[in-house]
Amino acid sequence: MAQVGIVMGSDSDMAVMSKAADVLEELGISFEMHIISAHREPDVFFDFAKNAQAQGIKVIIAGAGMAAHLPGMCAAIFPLPVIGIPMHTTSLGGRDSLYSIVQMPSGIPVATVAINGGANAGLLAAKILAVSDEALLGRLQAYSESMKVSVQKKDEKLQAVGYKEYK
Repeated sequence: MAQVGIVMGSDSDMAVMSKAADVLEELGISFEMHIISAHREPDVFFDFAKNAQAQGIKVIIAGAGMAAHLPGMCAAIFPLPVIGIPMHTTSLGGRDSLYSIVQMPSGIPVATVAINGGANAGLLAAKILAVSDEALLGRLQAYSESMKVSVQKKDEKLQAVGYKEYK
């Protein structure tokens, strides 16, 4: 049974949304992923959002561009946390998506990550779930430690070879 639902309005969002899936997979969190257009197939969308909790989903990650209705509508229907990922757009660089997602009316919160912030959305979902899962919390701590070690190794290389030789 999936704990996280990942939903996007178009397959053009897959490159960003797959980063959330990669993080969840690395941390051992079950998820399901769907392409559902809130505008082109509203019945399918409403069915997904209404039934997600009953199917075991505890967090929804929703990516959207331009009008960016998907995350907000998920939050209006789904009673548990929703994380919105604003997608980069050609017309306004994703600012339109960002503003649409963060400007939700009072009572309908959507946690929002950076434009194209798929990996952070996956991590935020993991942190939400880790509140009640000690084993997951341990995996998150190990993930953070591995990031720290990676940065330290890069600095060691920089110190050893100098900035002109660093690649």
